[in-house]
Amino acid sequence: MRRRKFLKNSTAATAGFISAPLIASQGRSATAQNTSNNPKGTIPIVVCTWNFEQASAKAWEVLEAGGNSLDAVEQGVMVEEADPNNQTVGYGGRPDRDGNVTLDACIMDKDGNCGSVVYLQNIKHPVSVARKVMEETPHIILAGKGAEQFAYEQGFEKIDLLTEKSRQDWKNWLKKSEYKTPINIENHDTIGMLAIDRNGNLSGACTTSGMAYKVNGRVGDSPIIGAGLFVDNEVGAATATGVGEEVIRTVGSFLIVELMRQGKSPQEACEEGVKRIMQKNKGRKDFQIGFLAINKAGETGGYCVHPGFTYRQYSQEGHDNVPVNSFYPKK
Repeated sequence: MRRRKFLKNSTAATAGFISAPLIASQGRSATAQNTSNNPKGTIPIVVCTWNFEQASAKAWEVLEAGGNSLDAVEQGVMVEEADPNNQTVGYGGRPDRDGNVTLDACIMDKDGNCGSVVYLQNIKHPVSVARKVMEETPHIILAGKGAEQFAYEQGFEKIDLLTEKSRQDWKNWLKKSEYKTPINIENHDTIGMLAIDRNGNLSGACTTSGMAYKVNGRVGDSPIIGAGLFVDNEVGAATATGVGEEVIRTVGSFLIVELMRQGKSPQEACEEGVKRIMQKNKGRKDFQIGFLAINKAGETGGYCVHPGFTYRQYSQEGHDNVPVNSFYPKK
């Protein structure tokens, strides 16, 4: 059964279970530094976590040519999935502690259709497999060997994802086997991408190889709809980067979109999202989280726990690497 037909048949049965009153309004943030990093609300526009210039340029190429936002985000993040020098996304990603490169990705379109793959091995472009899950099955998430088999059935090529550089780094790590999450190692981490096309429609994608040297089987927030990514075409979209366990606990991206629904700007919503996490982790300074959001008007915003997180923004106004404010100040 095609994904869209399945959703159409099941929508009536599931409508109404989630509503805005589930999240109490916190009012306007008194600490918001600005309401938007795109105050003119220019569209089309694409934004992505971190300074992934080539990825955002590829997505912009699709948008500028009149393409839709779903194609833009897929093709944009595929740039990083194929880059062996990016050791936390796709081909060349750092392995788990047993030496396996495992990939997670999700994608979501303007209609709320979504697809996800978790613990996928031997496939270079997990985001494209996630899109196939969305479009060709009645499901949202496929995992492990099942996801891999599905990828082969859809014509994806088997590839050894472990490059020599990542193999040597893993062998060096084994000498001490210390598992740490250094602040802002995410500079080459999860890429989450959000776009609005010329028709005003939103889509998003998120892809990663996860934490380096994680426990075999670990999955973070990146492929979890509502945690690492959420899109609501009536309101806006959000994505996350950093330590996924903390994002999952607050359903971070969904929270930010709901805050925008209540009237907060993308900037204010991202700030509130980080503060919710820090309320549950009072005094902790050993992890980084970065949120990125865009609303229906094309206004953008971002916020993080520690200084250092940036996002790349591309529109008719220019192609910029945007630094964001943080919960903890610069030293």
